[in-house]
Amino acid sequence: MWYHRLSHLQSRLQDLLKGGVICQALPQPTFKSLLPLAVRWHHTASKSLTCAWQQHEDHFELKYANTVMRFDYVWLRDHCRSASCYNSKTHQRSLDTASVDLCIKPKTIHLDETTLFFTWPDGHVTKYDLNWLVKNSYEGQKQKVIQPRILWNAEIYQQAQVPSVDCQSFLETKEGLKKFLQNFLLYGIAFVENVPPTREHTEKLAERISLIRETIYGRMWYFTSDFSRGDTAYTKLALDRHTDTTYFQEPCGIQVFHCLKHEGTGGRTLLVDGFYAAQQVLQKAPEEFELLSKVPLKHEYIEDVGECHNHMIGIGPVLNIYPWNKELYLIRLFKEKQDMVNRQWNSSLQCCIPERTLTYCHFISGTSIEHRERLM
Repeated sequence: MWYHRLSHLQSRLQDLLKGGVICQALPQPTFKSLLPLAVRWHHTASKSLTCAWQQHEDHFELKYANTVMRFDYVWLRDHCRSASCYNSKTHQRSLDTASVDLCIKPKTIHLDETTLFFTWPDGHVTKYDLNWLVKNSYEGQKQKVIQPRILWNAEIYQQAQVPSVDCQSFLETKEGLKKFLQNFLLYGIAFVENVPPTREHTEKLAERISLIRETIYGRMWYFTSDFSRGDTAYTKLALDRHTDTTYFQEPCGIQVFHCLKHEGTGGRTLLVDGFYAAQQVLQKAPEEFELLSKVPLKHEYIEDVGECHNHMIGIGPVLNIYPWNKELYLIRLFKEKQDMVNRQWNSSLQCCIPERTLTYCHFISGTSIEHRERLM
């Protein structure tokens, strides 16, 4: 039963979160050539690449850049980038898709160096660069990685010696911002040091990257162990490895944490690379990876404290992947906010970050798993 398998997976993944394993990039599926059709191909040489195509009754087949692609004629007509069909300033279509004949076929097709020209029955001409077609074809997308990443555990991250960025450089120079963004996109976490311990400076740093999202907590908020909100984060209890806002239909993509003041002991933060854990599941138990990426779970947040009355539900699988290339892009993991498992479950892995000074901000993506030690 789903429940039995998902419960078993939860136990296995919690064990995996505590262990070190070898890091490699998530394997991308290799494209297998399509079977050749018994139709004569048109062959041309384009620079150092060979281009060949066939005209079929309902689609256009193209061989280029070691890729075999198939395009529906309606798609080719609808995606025309001519001035009468596409507004290059707004990057929006001008052509009414509903006006395209579903049985449309080009009258002629010819190649000029690296550009294909389609002449349609009404005389309109559509031209496509060959590389544009590869980039935007379904087959090309299957081979493309949306966001290259470096997967890590404690040892890998420490050996990488990923540098922090100074606050002033981050705010005032393109080089500082670029350095930060490179670290963040590759590792899913990044640090800015020497940030004055104020809400205003924290907000200024966040706005340097993107717009700040409004939530049930506001745009910017303080939290401490005073139980002013109906959430475990506002207590002295430890929080196990998790991702935040799993109960949002669209969980936060970037979070900013800034420790303004610390008294007593405890409260250390452990950060974990969730993609690293997911990769181990994919390698060691591909059937379980598929289960975690297909079975939707309900994550629920219920709050009834003081003036705060909220009830939010987010639904989605633990591992969210792009269907065309199986690339992982989001993890939902917070078992405390996971609702009753009727026919569903959650995932991720372990990695330590060295303790830092109190005058830094750290940014984490929605795929890095956070753990907070109990406050004493």
